Amino acid sequence: MSRGGRGGGLLVAGTTSDAGKSVVTAGICRWLVRRGVKVAPFKGQNMSLNSFVTREGAEIGRAQAMQAQAARVEPTALMNPVLLKPGGDRSSQVVLMGRPVGELSARGFFGSPGGGTSGLSGQPGVPGKPGVSGELAGAGERAGANAVAGAGATVSESVLRGGREALLGPVLECLEELRSTYDAVICEGAGSPAEINLRRTDIVNMGVARAARLPVVVVGDIDRGGVFASFFGTTALLSPEDQALVAGYLVNKFRGDVSLLEPGLEMLRGLTGRATLGVLPWRHGLGIDEEDGLRISLRGTVRESLVAPPHGEEVLRVAVCAVPLMSNFTDVDALAAEPGVVVRFVDRPEELADADLVVVPGTRGTVKALAWLRERGLADALARRAAEGRPVLGICGGYQILGEHIDDEVESRAGAVAGLGLLPVRVRFAREKTLARPSGTALGAPVEGYEIHHGVAEVRGGDAFVSDAGGRALDGCRVGAVQGTHWHGALESDTFRRRFLTEVARTAGRRFVPAPDTSFGALREEQLDLLGDLVEEHADTDALLRLIEEGAPAGLPFIPPGAP
Repeated sequence: MSRGGRGGGLLVAGTTSDAGKSVVTAGICRWLVRRGVKVAPFKGQNMSLNSFVTREGAEIGRAQAMQAQAARVEPTALMNPVLLKPGGDRSSQVVLMGRPVGELSARGFFGSPGGGTSGLSGQPGVPGKPGVSGELAGAGERAGANAVAGAGATVSESVLRGGREALLGPVLECLEELRSTYDAVICEGAGSPAEINLRRTDIVNMGVARAARLPVVVVGDIDRGGVFASFFGTTALLSPEDQALVAGYLVNKFRGDVSLLEPGLEMLRGLTGRATLGVLPWRHGLGIDEEDGLRISLRGTVRESLVAPPHGEEVLRVAVCAVPLMSNFTDVDALAAEPGVVVRFVDRPEELADADLVVVPGTRGTVKALAWLRERGLADALARRAAEGRPVLGICGGYQILGEHIDDEVESRAGAVAGLGLLPVRVRFAREKTLARPSGTALGAPVEGYEIHHGVAEVRGGDAFVSDAGGRALDGCRVGAVQGTHWHGALESDTFRRRFLTEVARTAGRRFVPAPDTSFGALREEQLDLLGDLVEEHADTDALLRLIEEGAPAGLPFIPPGAP
């Protein structure tokens, strides 16, 4: 499956954000690997607060880590060379090849007429350097990115001068390295390729497709309505050169009788000269590892297992505080996978009253989230829970919030801030970000996780949340029913999760019993297999294979008016 001595490729674009690009990309990866194809995912630039740490210690989007799992390969920084982590509406931390290099304003990153290139502040802790030149190169080498290794200073300095446009070369080099290693690379776009205000500096949609000569399929979410207009309008707003690569469409989240849709698909083909390559049916619970909690409101969202009824006599209710800039909210998916555990996201103190466990999740803005908890009255509600001996769990930023004191001259630059005082922990924000994949023991069970944080915790009492084999403290703090840890993903360790929930139920006085055989890893594999099934059973897989192997067909018609 090669073209000119390199692996084939395909770009999965979308009519909008959240059209289903991530899960469709994962589904294609799983379908291909089951056919014996050596395949890898790729997304040139991701904007997400849900991230992951690779074995080499590089930070990438969780969606790309999930897609790598779908492809049955180990994720690397090559698969997501640029990650933006929003710190608010107008700025983001820029992560290049898995390492943070600074904060950049939206104006500076996307560029603007007459300026906007000064938005990057050098990564704190590297005095005199606008970015992390040596570390960026080192991250590239550790991730196998020979094309980027050694060029860190050039990349960081060019971002200062040219924002996103300057990153197209390094992004393409990462893609080419993957294509030289794999039979096929399935690329995911971002937002819509028809964002005409951003096309000049595009490094993730048609900019990549044009430079790498990738065929493009456009995914549309029919559940939102207007999918035909979205397909036509997306195509018609592209330049002739871009349109020449748009080879077809995929309808996502369809409910009902496909035969009723077919006349519209034929009319769309007549209007655009492009076929619809599949109609994927709607399936509940396939939003695995969503990219972002920033663009969508999780208020009132409920997550619970659809696998089986409660194993014990009662359910266990978990309330997750929907803090601003919430990161890695997928941490609680492992709880929701347990039969009888109901997880909901809340933002009012009254909603904590009947919760058996309250989780304060990670956040990109620890001090901002702390202020929000106080403004909402949730801080007082958490303090009352702690005084009553009712379970509270803080994860990463949530753990820092539960402590006594925060000294932050890095993330918020707020200086000294009083924490909630529920754990004997003092936090100092370091200029260097901790990125790690640790393992240890908690509640007598093995546990693995990953760390992504600037805050360094000084624990002054209580018991460790997780220890090494010799009983020495590794991370976190436990005092009574209140506990916290920097480790994301710890709840995915099955034995530990069952013991943790058993302890919560006992403390809460619930007749809840964890199912003895729930495997989060196995459930995740079942979800990925289902995605592969959707592609295999409901898409024109022969047409997809031809696109991956041969590229976009010649002679695709131009749809006016084209790009302005």
